[in-house]
Amino acid sequence: MDEHEQPRPPHRPASFLATMKAVFWSFFGVRKRRDYESDATHLNPVHVIIAGVIGAAAFVAILILIVKMVVAKSA
Repeated sequence: MDEHEQPRPPHRPASFLATMKAVFWSFFGVRKRRDYESDATHLNPVHVIIAGVIGAAAFVAILILIVKMVVAKSA
C-alpha cells in the first residue's frame, strides 16, 4: 500500500433507498464524482434494475398526467 493511499472502508451493500437515490440522480445526470466509484462496488444490481423500472414508470406516468392536463385545458 502506498504511503498516500487511504485504507478503504469495509464493503457494505447500499440500501434500496440509497439505490433509489442514485438512480434518481442518474436520470438527471447529476452525480457527485465520488459516487461513481462507490456505486460500482456498493449497489446491488437487482436493486438498480428495480429502481430503474420504478423511475421509468414514474416518469411516464408524470408525462401522461401533464399531457392529459394540457389536452383537457385546450378542449
